[in-house]
Amino acid sequence: MMSARERVEAVLMGKRADQVPFTVYECMIPQCEVERRLRNEGLCIVQRLSVFGTEMPDVIETVYQYRDHGVAKVRHDYRTPVGDLYSVDIPVEMDAPSRSTMWHEERLFKQPEDYRALEFMIRNRVHRSDYGPCLKAQSLAGNDVIVRAGIGYEPLQEIIISLMGLEAFALEWATNRDGLLRLYRALQEDRRKIYPIVAASPARHANYGGNVVAEVVGPQRFEQYLLPDYQECAEVMHKHGKLVGTHLDANNRAIASRVAALDLDYIEAFTPAPDSDMSVAEALAAWPDKVLWINFPSSVHLQPYAAIKEATLEILRQALTGERLIVGITEDVPNDHWQKSYTAISEALQSDGHLPLR
Repeated sequence: MMSARERVEAVLMGKRADQVPFTVYECMIPQCEVERRLRNEGLCIVQRLSVFGTEMPDVIETVYQYRDHGVAKVRHDYRTPVGDLYSVDIPVEMDAPSRSTMWHEERLFKQPEDYRALEFMIRNRVHRSDYGPCLKAQSLAGNDVIVRAGIGYEPLQEIIISLMGLEAFALEWATNRDGLLRLYRALQEDRRKIYPIVAASPARHANYGGNVVAEVVGPQRFEQYLLPDYQECAEVMHKHGKLVGTHLDANNRAIASRVAALDLDYIEAFTPAPDSDMSVAEALAAWPDKVLWINFPSSVHLQPYAAIKEATLEILRQALTGERLIVGITEDVPNDHWQKSYTAISEALQSDGHLPLR
């Protein structure tokens, strides 16, 4: 009988596991009696760790924590030789196990004059390997924990999500595309420094960005400004015998043919219908050479136990032999639902997740 980690590793490597694996992010399940039982049944914890550190030697960063009309906020000020920038975030506690997040109230980019300072900051980044936390986690982890490295967002996605936000990105794409693309090329060069560090790390697999909104990016931009970066990263990772995937958790039908062309090993966090526009069966058919590491559809967590179990069984039916499927939890589940939902999923996998012998 395989361990929880061995199942995940086997499926990722294109080998045969004895059962469809079940995984959850480390921050989405608190330590308790139900957690221990689920791990004993085969649940694998995905421990996400960085394997590199980043510095900007010629940029002065100052962080302020304060309250604005009772609302806790965090401000980051950056002083560069060519201009100053700042961002403001709001920490938010979430109704989910051990979870909090940051809402971006103000991003770094606010006006075209900010391009110079942003580009300087990006080109000033120095990345260094930091393998200690990964090695320690691997040495301490048991047979039900798998360690994953991260590369960060793709260049275009960092611009959209982190630096500008959707509205500013759309305006800049329409009115100042040359400036935006200079930023994109600077980020491409920056990522090329990270790929070999992650590839040489002790981690056996890594995620590269994701959170792509197909309705925003569109098929043509995906092919021109995302596909080449995925390919370049995958080439470096594969040379070191490492696996790489991306976190595509939104609608994917519009970009499905482009995703099929990627040399990625797995598509992580794929969220099937009813929460997206593709089913498990459609995704497996569209991407025949990739492992589908799904996010169990979030809306189903709120349903009764029997409905959650049936939804899991339907996913297994769509996966046919199940050899390229991992069932994961990558989105927050409310505190008063996770124990019911995770248990129902585990029970379904125990009863019908065993892979048939060849």
